[in-house]
Amino acid sequence: MLARPDFFAARCLRLLLVLMLLIGIRNSWAQSDSRTAVMVVGFDHLSQLYNKQPQSDVLGAKKQAELAKLRQQLRRFRPEAIMVEVTPAEQGRLDSLYALYRANRLDLAALPGGRSETYQVGFALARELGLPGVQAVDYYASTSQTILQSGTNYDAFTRDLRLLQTTARPLKALVQRDSLSVYDYIALANQPVMISLAHRAIFNTPAMVTSGTFSPAATNTVNLGPVDTAYAGAHYISLFYNRNLKIYSNILRAQRQRPAKRVLVMFGLTHVGVLQELLAANPAYQVVPAATYLNTKEKKRLKAIL
Repeated sequence: MLARPDFFAARCLRLLLVLMLLIGIRNSWAQSDSRTAVMVVGFDHLSQLYNKQPQSDVLGAKKQAELAKLRQQLRRFRPEAIMVEVTPAEQGRLDSLYALYRANRLDLAALPGGRSETYQVGFALARELGLPGVQAVDYYASTSQTILQSGTNYDAFTRDLRLLQTTARPLKALVQRDSLSVYDYIALANQPVMISLAHRAIFNTPAMVTSGTFSPAATNTVNLGPVDTAYAGAHYISLFYNRNLKIYSNILRAQRQRPAKRVLVMFGLTHVGVLQELLAANPAYQVVPAATYLNTKEKKRLKAIL
C-alpha cells in the first residue's frame, strides 16, 4: 500500500523541526564561542595586610609560596590579558616597571605599593604567561563606605555593612597571624556568598535609606550635584556606581586596544559584583566566576553568611 500524503507531510515537518533545532544549537554555540571570557577576581588589597609583623608580610617566603599557589590556579583560566586597579594615566609607568620586572631588575620590597596584588599577582602572572604587560583600567575616586550617616531604615544599611566587616576582618587577622593562607583568603573572598554580600551592602540595601544625611567629615571625591536627602541611600549607591561605570568603560576600551578572548580583571572585592553585572549584560562578554578556579576547604569560615 502507498503511504498517505498526510503521513509524508508529517514526517517532513518533523525533519524540518529537527533541522531547525540543530541549526539553532549550532548558532548558539557559535555565539558562545565568539564571546570574550572575563574573570573578575576580588582582593582585599595585599599591601594592606602588612602590619609591620614579619608573618603579615607578603614578601616573606611562606606567603610567597601561597601567592604562587594563587597564581597557579589563576593560570588555569589561561588569561590573554590582565587588567589591574591602576588608572590609565599610569600605564606608561606600569609598562616601564614591568620591563624592569621581566629583566629581574625591579626590587618590589623597595617599590611603594610593591606588596600589592598589581605586582605580586598581576606582574608575576603576566611574566609567567609571557604576556607583554598588564593594562591599567581603574578610575580614581574615593568615597567612604560610612559616609551615609543617618536616615529612615538606616539600621538595614548598617546591618549588612557590619556583617561584611565582621566576616572579612577576622579572616584578614588570621592571614596576618599566619593562621590562614593568602590563597585561602582570596579564595574565600571570591565565593559567591561573599561577593553577593559585598555587592548587596554597597549597591542594594542602601536604597532602603530615605530622609537621610551624609557625614561632612567623611571622604568623598565624587561630586554628582546636590543631594536629594529624600533618596539619601540611592545617592549613596550612585557615588560608588559612578566610579564602576567608568572602570567598566575602561575595561571595554582596553580589551579593544589589545584584543584578547580571555581577560583577567583584578579589583577590590566590592567592585566584583557590579562589574560582573555590567559585563554579563553585554552580549560580547561571558562572565567566568573566579570561584570556578579558586577552590578552598576553608568555606566553613563563611558560616555566618552561608
